[in-house]
Amino acid sequence: MAINLQKGQKINIGLSKLKVGLGWDPNEGTGYDFDLDASAIMIDSNRVLPSDEYFVFFNNLKSPDGSLEHTGDDPSGKHSNGDDDESILVDLTKVDSSIQEILFVVTIHDFEKRKQNFGQVRNSYIRVVDDTNNEEIAKYELGEDFSIETGVEFGRLYKKDGNWKFEASGIGYKEDLAFFLGKYYKGEIVK
Repeated sequence: MAINLQKGQKINIGLSKLKVGLGWDPNEGTGYDFDLDASAIMIDSNRVLPSDEYFVFFNNLKSPDGSLEHTGDDPSGKHSNGDDDESILVDLTKVDSSIQEILFVVTIHDFEKRKQNFGQVRNSYIRVVDDTNNEEIAKYELGEDFSIETGVEFGRLYKKDGNWKFEASGIGYKEDLAFFLGKYYKGEIVK
């Protein structure tokens, strides 16, 4: 039975192959499609993205160690039919030993031009699924009203005492994807 997580709640994963699914339903009548983008940022013990290859998103679908694979972009949020809009497959046995955390964020593409924010999106969630049998392990539904936020840190996998854990974050920002990269990447940001 799946665990319904609360903001800040942490659980042991106990799996090596999992899927992190992210989903949302855009409100109708805004005049534009909602292009929300799920991304994963792999962070080392210095709290830094080692290189841009460790940033997995719609333009870089696979991490260099083969541990993360983005299943593709849903530019309108209309392809899920109640299921995940975007997913990232995770094989924890392949994660480079320098990586200590994998941050999962969702941002709204072109939010300024389209005048969009997470207050116009409903039923947002992140869930952890056992990739071997498709069983949902845990789910965190974004319940807060993010009326001005355009980027949300939904959750993170992190290593503690040699074991992987998951934390439901639910931290909103009025920022784009470049903000998250700038926060963790110390080199030149490639867009």
